[in-house]
Amino acid sequence: MPRGLRRELKRRMEGRADVNVGKQGLTQSVLDEISRRLDEQEVVKVRVLKSALAAEGLEDRKEFMERLAERLQVDAMEVRGYTAVLYRRRKRRIL
Repeated sequence: MPRGLRRELKRRMEGRADVNVGKQGLTQSVLDEISRRLDEQEVVKVRVLKSALAAEGLEDRKEFMERLAERLQVDAMEVRGYTAVLYRRRKRRIL
């Protein structure tokens, strides 16, 4: 893992979540928002409400985070409680 990425990851864990997943669960609009932010920032902090687990029919938060990472095709860099830091390498822009 690049040194700058580790530093960014630690900085992200300190602040507030960029995206909150609410009682509706993983809706397409939530997935689109996380994907958009990953395209812009590479690293996004996501917080999940307990009611979102129920909406997805899950009880285990780690399983929920794995499902989220799988659907977005990203790496879950760190999971603490109901919060995860997601990473996806930024696509290079062709000029």
